[in-house]
Amino acid sequence: MDVFNRYAPFIREYIYRSGWQTLRAVQNAAGDAIFNTQENVLLTASTASGKTEAAFFPILTLLDEDPPASVGVLYIAPLKALINDQFERLDELCEEADIPVTKWHGDASQTGKRKLLKNPRGILQITPESLEALLITKNMEVPSLFGDLRFIVVDEIHSLLRADRGGQTFCLIERLCRLAGCHPRRIGLSATIGNPEEAGRFLAAGSGRGTVIPRFDAGKEVWRLSMEHFYNTPPQADEMPEGEEFVQETENVFSEEPTDTAPAAADPGLAYIFEHTKGRKCLVFTNSREECEAVCQKLRQYCEARHEPDRFLIHHGNLSVSYRESAEEDMKDDDSLMSVCATATLELGIDIGRLERAFQIDAPFTVSGFLQRMGRTGRRGDPSQMWFVMREEHPESRSLMPERIPWYLIQGIALVQLYLEERFVEPPRTDRLPYSLLYHQTMSTLASGGEMTPAQLAGRVLPLAYFSRVSQEDFRKLLIHLLSIDHINRTENGGLILGLSGERVVNHYKFYAVFQENIEYAVRAGSEELGTIVKPPPAGEKIAIAGRVWVVEDVDHKKRVVYCTLVKGNIPAYFGDVAGDIHTRILERMYTVLSEKKTYPYLRPHAVSRLASARATFAQAGIADRPLISLGGKMWALFPWLGSYAFLALERFLKLRCGKRLGLKGLSSARPYYMQFTMQVTEEEFYEILAEEAEKEFEPETLLYPKEVPVFEKYDEYVPEELVRKGFAEGVLDIKGMKERVLSWKK
Repeated sequence: MDVFNRYAPFIREYIYRSGWQTLRAVQNAAGDAIFNTQENVLLTASTASGKTEAAFFPILTLLDEDPPASVGVLYIAPLKALINDQFERLDELCEEADIPVTKWHGDASQTGKRKLLKNPRGILQITPESLEALLITKNMEVPSLFGDLRFIVVDEIHSLLRADRGGQTFCLIERLCRLAGCHPRRIGLSATIGNPEEAGRFLAAGSGRGTVIPRFDAGKEVWRLSMEHFYNTPPQADEMPEGEEFVQETENVFSEEPTDTAPAAADPGLAYIFEHTKGRKCLVFTNSREECEAVCQKLRQYCEARHEPDRFLIHHGNLSVSYRESAEEDMKDDDSLMSVCATATLELGIDIGRLERAFQIDAPFTVSGFLQRMGRTGRRGDPSQMWFVMREEHPESRSLMPERIPWYLIQGIALVQLYLEERFVEPPRTDRLPYSLLYHQTMSTLASGGEMTPAQLAGRVLPLAYFSRVSQEDFRKLLIHLLSIDHINRTENGGLILGLSGERVVNHYKFYAVFQENIEYAVRAGSEELGTIVKPPPAGEKIAIAGRVWVVEDVDHKKRVVYCTLVKGNIPAYFGDVAGDIHTRILERMYTVLSEKKTYPYLRPHAVSRLASARATFAQAGIADRPLISLGGKMWALFPWLGSYAFLALERFLKLRCGKRLGLKGLSSARPYYMQFTMQVTEEEFYEILAEEAEKEFEPETLLYPKEVPVFEKYDEYVPEELVRKGFAEGVLDIKGMKERVLSWKK
C-alpha cells in the first residue's frame, strides 16, 4: 500500500517541512502493519532509524480520522529523560492537529496533569512508576481517562524483558484495560531485540491479540569500533619485553594522533579518553554510578592541570533533576563540545544531538547494553562509533593464573563478536516466580480498589499474564502471611482491606517502584540540590557527587539531608551495589575468544598484545581442554563458562550437594568467570562426583542453606519465607543450565 498517501494531511505536511525525500523501510512496514491489521505490533530497527515516527505517523492518522473520547495513546517509557525528549518531538508533530501531549512523571508539572484530568485527550506519556501511582491515587478517574484508549506504545521494550519492572508494566497495562473497559493495541519499540518472536509473545500476553513483527530491509549498518587496553601503570602490554613474541599486526580502525596531552602522571586509560574528547562532543559510559563519579573527577582535574576550561558533564540516576537536565540540554546543542560521563541513564533512546563518539570503560554486562550505548552516536547520517577502553592493574608476581586473564577485555570482544556473527541479543526472562511483584500488585490492587473478598482479590491478581506460574495455593499462603503481619486486615464482612502496616508501605512514594532502592539522603550545597547518596559519612568527611568532591558540614538523619561545601581532591563515591546479569552465551563466546587464533580488526595495539598474552596463558594452563585446572597442591580453579544465574547455581551445587564428597574448602568466586577452592579428590573423581549428583533428582530448594531466606527482590521481606526460598531456587537459579554443563564434563 502507499503508506505516505494514507497519512493524515498534517503528517504529510510535517514530512515535507522536515525535508524528507522518501519514507524509511521501517516506516513503510509499520504503516502497513498498523493500518491493515488489528494486531499488536513489535517494531525492531536500529537506533535512530525512525521507529518513533514509524509508529506515531499511522497512530496519529487513525486518531485524526476518528478522534477518541478519552486519552487515545498511552506511551510508556522506562526513563523520564526519554519522555522529556520524545515530548518535544511529539508535541511539535501534534500541535497542528490539536492533539495534546501530556507528560506524567515525578518531574512533570502539575498544571499539565490537572488539565488532562479535566479534559482527557490526546497522548499521555508516563513511566511505569507513575502509571502505578495513577492507578492507586486516581482510580476513580481511570474509566474517564482511558475509556476509549486505542493504543499503548511501549518504548525501549527490551529494557523491560528481564526483570520485575517489565512484569509490573504489563500487569499495570492489563489492570488499566480491565478497569477502563478498553481494548487497545500494543506497539513495542526497540533497537535491540534478540528473539523477536519471544518478545512478541511477551508484548501480547493477556491482550487477546497476536503480534505482527514487520520484516523489512533496513540497509547496511556501518560501525566504527575501537577497543584498547591499558594497564593503570606503565609499561603497557605491547611495551613489555616478555610480550614481544605475541604482538600481532592487525588493521586498526583508528590511527589519528592524540589531539592534546593529559598531565604526565595521568591514569593511562583516562588520559586516552581525555586526549580523544577534546574538540568533540562525546559520551563516556561507565558501569556504575561510583565509577562515573570517579572518572568525571579525574577528567575535570586533568582540565584544571592543563589550565583548560572544564569540558566534562555528568549524568546518572542519583543526580538532581537540574544537573541531569542541564547535561541533556547541553548535549542537544550541536555547537557544544562538552562530553558527558554517564551510566545507563543516557543509554536509552534519547536524541542528544550530533555525538561524534561514545567511550565505554570496561565491558558492559549485556549485548543489549553495548548496542544501546553505541546507538547514542551515529545519528543524522554518520556511522555509529564506539571506543572501548579496558583498564587493568598489572598482576602481582604471586597472583594465580585466573587473575592473569583480562576478563573485561575478553568480555568486550565476546559481546561484539556475538552480535556481528549471530545477531545475538539477550532474550526475555519468562521463567520467573515473581513473588515480590505478586505482593506489590496485590497491595496495589487493594489500595486502588478498596475492600474485596479473597476470591475477588485472587480474581483480579492471579489472571494477570505475568503470574501464570503462580498457583492458587501460593497466593493463599501469601494472603495468610500478610494477615499475620498486619499488611492486610479482614473486615467483619469477611472482606480484605489494607492493614496499618500495609498502609505505611503503600502510602510511601517509593512503593510505586519495584526495583531495589537504597535509603537515600539528599545532598545540598547552599541552595543547590546536587543529588542523592546512601550511607552518608559523618561531618568533616568527604563525599563525591556531581563529578566533584565536597566536605560534609552536617547530616540531618531525620530529614535525610546532607549539607556540604565544595573542596578539591579525589575520593570514591558510593551509591549502592550494582548487580550484573550476564548471559551464558557471552561466557561461551569468551571461551572461544581465548581458544581461537582469530584477529579482530577493531583491536588497538595494546589490546592486540594483551589478548595474545592472555591466549598464551590460557593455552599453557590447558583450559581449552578441561574446565578444572590445578593451581598447585590441593588448590584448583574451575572455569564453567556459565552466565550469572547458572554460575550461582553451580556454586551452591558444589557446596551443598557435592561439598562433603569432594572435601571442598575455601570456595571463592570471581563471578561469573571462575571459582577457586581446595579439595581432597582427584580431577577424575571431581567430574565423576559432580555427574553423579547432577543425575540425581533433587528439589531446587536443596541449593539453599538450612535457614537461608535469600531476599533478592525489593518486596521479598514481606513475602512468606517458604515462597522467598521457592522463588529464588526455581525462578532465579538456572539449575537446568548448570546441570547441562556439569553433565557435559563427564568423560
